[in-house]
Amino acid sequence: MSALDLAKQLMAAHSVTPARGQVFDAMEAMLTPLGFEVTRFTRGEGEQGTPEEAVENLFAIRRGPAGSRHFAFAGHLDVVPPGDGWISDAFEPEERGELLYGRGAVDMKGSIACMVDAVANVPAEAGTISFIITGDEEGPALHGTRALIDYMKAEGIRPDLCLVGEPTSVNRLGDMMKIGRRGSVNIWLEVQGTQGHVAYPHLADNPIPKLVAMLAELDALVLDEGTDWFQPSNLEITEIDIPNHAHNVIPARAKARLSIRFNDTHSGASLSEKIGAIAEKHGGTALPIISGEPFLTPPGEFSDIIAGAVKAETGIDPEPSTTGGTSDARFLRAVCPVIEFGLCNATMHKRDEAVAIEDLSTLSRIYARIAKDALAP
Repeated sequence: MSALDLAKQLMAAHSVTPARGQVFDAMEAMLTPLGFEVTRFTRGEGEQGTPEEAVENLFAIRRGPAGSRHFAFAGHLDVVPPGDGWISDAFEPEERGELLYGRGAVDMKGSIACMVDAVANVPAEAGTISFIITGDEEGPALHGTRALIDYMKAEGIRPDLCLVGEPTSVNRLGDMMKIGRRGSVNIWLEVQGTQGHVAYPHLADNPIPKLVAMLAELDALVLDEGTDWFQPSNLEITEIDIPNHAHNVIPARAKARLSIRFNDTHSGASLSEKIGAIAEKHGGTALPIISGEPFLTPPGEFSDIIAGAVKAETGIDPEPSTTGGTSDARFLRAVCPVIEFGLCNATMHKRDEAVAIEDLSTLSRIYARIAKDALAP
């Protein structure tokens, strides 16, 4: 089947985070005839709707000759909820003109379909190829790629290079690849006070002025000026919450939340310590949750392989970039060098998500070239 046919099969499977079942059945059915040994497992035992909810994962491997190189494709089969207002059913892929519509078209069932189509055109004797596929990239990401990394470690499996199929292209297929990403940390701030009547402030302790002063100092922070490959780190105040339903009551507590995207001049721990010290100075506390650390795969062999494949099929040179949000590459970086490259991202997470049909066949050829070159001695 073509990349288009494969994409339709994957897109027709309901797989809102966390994905399980049908979409993995489809993926396994695609890979088994190509000689892949497929392992599926779930991790997580929490209630539905909680971060601990069970997640299904798939690891597939087609082993090459002894001592050959190992190239991995990685991605996710889960998608964000489609929302309302679609022209057609979000899980009934539909061709209209030159586009294929449906949830997951670019993020990232379309790319996974291209990976499968690509390996069908890579001889087994070229080397070892694997698929690292999770059902929880769009969600908490607790039991997805991290669980797959644990599985590979237990089995003694370690790829030499890994390509993540996130939609990295901006204006046309092939114009950008991601050689790194900034880290991410969210921090919950809280100041405790003493509730009281507004007419008797001496009998209360208003936490709001303390929180305001804390946020003013945090908002004025200049974390850095950026680096050669990373834009400046940025701190954003994303929520302020003061539970108070009466106009004449001084509240007992005031809360806020920060989100920081940071480059490799910092770590999640160093920023958490810095914010915690400022919170403490103003009589508050800080609870950090680190989503991922920054990483960089410096330009070199791997990026040259990708750039060469893109140039051969599209005639353009992809820009190496570290912009944008986080992806599961933040975990895979601990296994081997990792770069992200995939379809155009203009419609990802949007209503009427769509991919250019021609881009699917082009990306399949690009992926095949990348795999062959990455496996070459």
